[in-house]
Amino acid sequence: MTRQIIIIIALALTISACKKSENETPPSSKNIYFPPTNSQNWESVTPESLNWDIDKLNELYDYLSTNNTRAFIILKDGKIVAEKYWGKNVLNTAPFDQNTNWYWASAGKSLTAFLIGIAQQEGLININNKTSDYLGENWTSLPLEKENLITIRNQLTMTTGLDYDVSNLDCTDPSCLQFKADAGSQWYYHNAPYTLLEKLLVMHPA
Repeated sequence: MTRQIIIIIALALTISACKKSENETPPSSKNIYFPPTNSQNWESVTPESLNWDIDKLNELYDYLSTNNTRAFIILKDGKIVAEKYWGKNVLNTAPFDQNTNWYWASAGKSLTAFLIGIAQQEGLININNKTSDYLGENWTSLPLEKENLITIRNQLTMTTGLDYDVSNLDCTDPSCLQFKADAGSQWYYHNAPYTLLEKLLVMHPA
């Protein structure tokens, strides 16, 4: 669902579009709302109740609409303040709304990198450590001394050195992850090593 896939918190835009109370203080983690995982209900709060400038908010909507935005959500302490959808679905057969699936492609890499950063901050991983510390040895078909050169940082920066002259750059099987060059010595937009970071996050959740 779009709500579950795309949450855009546009800080720079909302600072100019919204007016906050001078006495407002940052919420504690105990006061932040999280929607239930077993329900589609998501609590909301009106912009008016927050003393936001509605004219500026509408100007923001107009800007987003004219720039081909499909979905936009603003959260305040976890609750929905603004939620707008525009345009049609990918097949152009129905309006785009909160229940519409959207092909996110490599935009998901931004979420992966964000979660890797949280895991690092929490001390669960170290991006400078070799990947085999987390995925185990032989996650590639490389000789062990070459595999151990690959770090999480290399995966994040597309510098694993794994061969990109393979039939399927999305294949994460060890047989598909072959040696091309030492890690850190070349750059190539190779999906498979990056995708394996998701497996690492599942093994070491933040």
